[in-house]
Amino acid sequence: MRQNSGARGPIEHGFPHLATVRACITALFRRLSPDGIRAYGTSFAPADAAFGAADDLHLGAQRVASAMVHHLRLPEARMVVAFRPMEEAATVELTAGPEYFVEVSDRFRTHRRDLAAALAHEVTHVLLHRLDLRFPATADNEILTDTAAAYLGAGWLLLDAYREDDLTHQKLGYLTPEEFGYVLARRGSLLGEDLSPWFTSPQAYAAYVRGRALAERDHRQAPLAAAGRVERLRYARDLRSGATGAGGAPYRFERDGSGPARVEFPCPVCGQRLRLPVRRGPVRARCGLCRTVLECDT
Repeated sequence: MRQNSGARGPIEHGFPHLATVRACITALFRRLSPDGIRAYGTSFAPADAAFGAADDLHLGAQRVASAMVHHLRLPEARMVVAFRPMEEAATVELTAGPEYFVEVSDRFRTHRRDLAAALAHEVTHVLLHRLDLRFPATADNEILTDTAAAYLGAGWLLLDAYREDDLTHQKLGYLTPEEFGYVLARRGSLLGEDLSPWFTSPQAYAAYVRGRALAERDHRQAPLAAAGRVERLRYARDLRSGATGAGGAPYRFERDGSGPARVEFPCPVCGQRLRLPVRRGPVRARCGLCRTVLECDT
């Protein structure tokens, strides 16, 4: 897993991987099902991540790793954690199991508060390996791992490990802090979870707020009924002109000449593309993937 520090250049911000992140969420719903996603309804507890300076290094690491395995519902997986000097934060050897070897950077011998964050990424690698869920490109697979860790309740630790001030310059993982916040907010919206009180890093909380704002905007995009006046006016203009995805709009129109126009847009929960006839007035749509009922005005 990647780790950033001041010596390795500035920390990336914003939403450069947003399209891939959204594709990852859709892939998780397709592989796990809505009920499978909801089985991860409680996030990894801060008490299970706690690892004090007085704790035995290897016993404490094994305890945290076992708690992460339990959280990610891998009861048959055994993690063997070792420490060594390395550029990366941590790596895992993916085999047929049931035993997996995780190597963690020596820096976590003393920076123990972030060990659970490093293990969250590596144990999620094991989960995705067991699920046979992967993308063709290695870089996209790392984004998938971070997204899955966050969406399944363990990745808030990766965001909380982000600190950027006069004394500390650190970020774990491949998503930007704001992208972690976006995924966590998408999870929170689905499961009714608010992680705000759990963040110990002020910079992580600020990134979570920025990500949450974008996630909330997903639920206010036309043709969803919650869209604001500006979005509705833009949608009506695009419909009249036949614009397709103009200016980054999430929707596009289809006309085959023999029937009413249809609008295609992403479900704000799982990202599955939905198609509805263009009508005048409100309509309800049920997503076939996540089963969310959406109030729309097409």
